Amino acid sequence: MGAVTSPAPAEIERPQSAEEVFAVPEPDVPWVTIVHNDPVNLMSYVTYVFQSYFGYSKDKATKLMLDVHHKGRAVVSSGSREEMERDVQAMHGYGLWATLQQDRK
Repeated sequence: MGAVTSPAPAEIERPQSAEEVFAVPEPDVPWVTIVHNDPVNLMSYVTYVFQSYFGYSKDKATKLMLDVHHKGRAVVSSGSREEMERDVQAMHGYGLWATLQQDRK
């Protein structure tokens, strides 16, 4: 008796849609840390946090603090998602309200 062979499964390529063929890959969009205004922390404390954690000058820290105070929020750092998650956790550790999001300029 001879060995019975079965045909190898054929790989069928699915035709690509026009969207797949012509889609431009999204560039790596950086993430940002946003500090939000709150009724608890003093402006001087927020300035201190920005100086001590991020190493910002007093002028830059004050400007960001004023943005938080007057505009309700300020972007305080940008980078990879992992870096921004770390910064958000640090801001929470200081008692500030912070979130992260992709920077969609």
